[in-house]
Amino acid sequence: MREALVEFRNVSFRYGEDQPWVLKQVSFTIYKNEWIAIIGHNGSGKSTIAKLMNGLLFPQEGTILINNVPVNEETIWDIRKEVGMVFQNPDNQFVGTTVQDDVAFGMENRGIPREEMVKRIDETLTAVGMESYRLTEPHRLSGGQKQRVAIASVLAISPELLILDEATAMLDPKGRMEIMQTVSNVRERLQLTLLTITHDLQEVVQAERVIVMNEGEKWKEASPREIFAEKKELQRIGLDVPFIATLAEELKQQGMPITNEPLNHEELLEDLWTLHSKM
Repeated sequence: MREALVEFRNVSFRYGEDQPWVLKQVSFTIYKNEWIAIIGHNGSGKSTIAKLMNGLLFPQEGTILINNVPVNEETIWDIRKEVGMVFQNPDNQFVGTTVQDDVAFGMENRGIPREEMVKRIDETLTAVGMESYRLTEPHRLSGGQKQRVAIASVLAISPELLILDEATAMLDPKGRMEIMQTVSNVRERLQLTLLTITHDLQEVVQAERVIVMNEGEKWKEASPREIFAEKKELQRIGLDVPFIATLAEELKQQGMPITNEPLNHEELLEDLWTLHSKM
């Protein structure tokens, strides 16, 4: 039986008593060692969910549990040891004068012994491919390199849950692909739970499960294949579908008997090759 790491129980939130509800009675569970994605149009509540998990915000209604511990003002510092966040703009997370100083900062605040800090700096910078930049000033790095350092800084505190809140949005396609490959490798090696909040459909299809938010409510929760099979409904609520899924749908309409819902080029080519072999 899978073990729950994060539980949202009928959570509602708004940014002021005279403001509309950003989240409305939202419930879901994230399990340990799972990769889950949250998608939705701007203003649907995605980033608010991430901030509630990390105790940057607190709900007006409902309960949030991390490892069965309620998130509140009394537990917040313990919760933040379990939940690490990487934001869209890494410059907002840099505090050190060098890369290694920045990775060390979070550990210093938690009183981790120096010997252990040195070990974790080496391990996390190596994990994200930035070990040769440890004495470099962060502002001299490229966008992709900055995000790698931001990820290393979060990994150094050994969280159980890593949240990427639009963390690749400012990168070009090549940079996004490299960062997500790095994150995927680190997740498998460290057995992390990963939550990606993103507009990048290629990130979404890699997840095990997807939660779709619409106007503050959980619209649907399923596997990427099941989610992107709902093409018309997704478009109705203002969301795109992967190009490959759209292409497959066009081929079906032209008489191609494609039975699967391909999510990437490899799957579509496999389907087409199978059809060709049967002809």
